[in-house]
Amino acid sequence: MILHELISYDVLRVIWWLLLGILLVGFAVTDGFDLGAMALLRATAKDDVERRVVINSVGPVWEGNQVWLILGGGAIFAAWPQLYAVSFSGFYLAMFAILVALILRPVAFKFRSKREGAGWRNAWDWVLCVSGIVPALIFGVAVGNVLLGVPFRLEPDLRIYYEGTFFGLLTPFALLCGLVSLSMLVMHGAAWLVFKTEGHVAARAARWGSLAAVLTTALFALAGVWIAMGIQGYEITSTVNPTGPSNPLFKTAGVAEGAWMGNFKAAPWLWLLPVLGLLLPLIAALGMRARREWLTLLSSGFAIACIILTVGAAMFPMILPSSLDPRFSLTVWDSSSSHITLFIMLVCALIFMPIILAYTTWVYRVLRGKIDPMAIIEGRTHSY
Repeated sequence: MILHELISYDVLRVIWWLLLGILLVGFAVTDGFDLGAMALLRATAKDDVERRVVINSVGPVWEGNQVWLILGGGAIFAAWPQLYAVSFSGFYLAMFAILVALILRPVAFKFRSKREGAGWRNAWDWVLCVSGIVPALIFGVAVGNVLLGVPFRLEPDLRIYYEGTFFGLLTPFALLCGLVSLSMLVMHGAAWLVFKTEGHVAARAARWGSLAAVLTTALFALAGVWIAMGIQGYEITSTVNPTGPSNPLFKTAGVAEGAWMGNFKAAPWLWLLPVLGLLLPLIAALGMRARREWLTLLSSGFAIACIILTVGAAMFPMILPSSLDPRFSLTVWDSSSSHITLFIMLVCALIFMPIILAYTTWVYRVLRGKIDPMAIIEGRTHSY
């Protein structure tokens, strides 16, 4: 037997679909509190020392957190090459805006305290604030457009043509999804600040985080009602061949009212995901008010995971539907890499993912504890 045939092609496709979801959740939960804390920088910290407290709460870990984004992009490139080609070309300007924000963030970390002037530091504080808001908003807008369908088509030789524009991405529903993303990451950033800081910074973070948590529940509920009642979903209308060749043109697909709710009707237990996505932000809000730090942080993180997994559960097996012609839509069954490629990548993932998790756990353990303002003032232990 050939080694890669130990796991069937259809099982490998599902495994990599699940791994992609795990990587996206890992990025949102870890780097999400970085983005949320920076978005709240000027609201939670009113003087230079307080702002340095906020910055130092994420400064030692943000680089490691971004590993999840790199892993996610690499997984898409290697496991779902057609998805990579469409999304990274179609969303090019949006991705460019995200990259600019993510590049400016470390520059601001490094340069902010190089000079004492208030104007210099305020300018970099605004850069940090914007670098937290922009990616959080755009990621949500991208998810909204995926649910609506992306305007791309495939030629018979599988060449991809994207026919949309940047401003065409800014539809009302997509912007609503952007606000869901922004509010949930602000909630998570506030939960992190409550966990890592004390005094006025933690108190302000709790107030802003409670508001963001309630908004997350309200906006997520509104998006869910909109999907159920006002947006057409996509579904495969031909026979599915889970082990077939990776050619989207070998199937037929269509749009239908309520199609995104089909998986929830077929497997009612999936309703647990959106229900938890609605309840956990409220628990996080209560935790912030009661200063239950672990409860707050865990509730916030699991809320993000449930919201993201709700989208994945609704869309399966669709990965990227085409609004020009549903037949061009990319699915789990027809847009993956080859059998042997997925197997080799899985072996690599089983080797390196535990190493990454172990290293990440060790870093957070070493850096546990509250940020000490006196240590910042005296120039001890903290980097920024």
